[in-house]
Amino acid sequence: MDPVGLAVLAVTLLAATASGLVWRRGRGRFRAHTVRGPRPGAAVATGTAAGTPHPHEEEPMTAHEETRADEGAAAPPSGDVLTAHDIGAELGERATLVQFSTVFCQPCRATRRILDEVAGMVGGVAHVEVDAEARLDLVRRLDILRTPTVLVLDASGRVTRRASGQPRKADVIAALGETVA
Repeated sequence: MDPVGLAVLAVTLLAATASGLVWRRGRGRFRAHTVRGPRPGAAVATGTAAGTPHPHEEEPMTAHEETRADEGAAAPPSGDVLTAHDIGAELGERATLVQFSTVFCQPCRATRRILDEVAGMVGGVAHVEVDAEARLDLVRRLDILRTPTVLVLDASGRVTRRASGQPRKADVIAALGETVA
């Protein structure tokens, strides 16, 4: 093989390895939750039929709406607070671990065991599993892109941390510690 071909092969292998390591590093790690709602004053579409925007897509603001946004007009409600009605179970006294799962998700089973174990260890913490396929409204509202996704809620139902992929038990305990502290 010529030297140019070997160099291209080596660069390709290095790039693939680096991207794989970066991807693997972020799986199952808890991160602080940031609200990804529309800009203040932005009109949010509500239709989903063909030709209408997706509910999470923003429409451009008019000049009047931009002025209202600059003047401090109230932002539409965001999806960062969950109620007992939303998740179909009572919230924990101190915190709630909400797991979004699907039937055929293998890591979801292991995640369920981890979260059940942690909820049993820490008083006032509840674990609730939500079927992502049955609750597409919540999946869209919370921007759940894969299963399992775990949300840590404080006592009032506010999402404080989230992880996509199977989390480690130590990471779940640490995220709970930050939430209930």
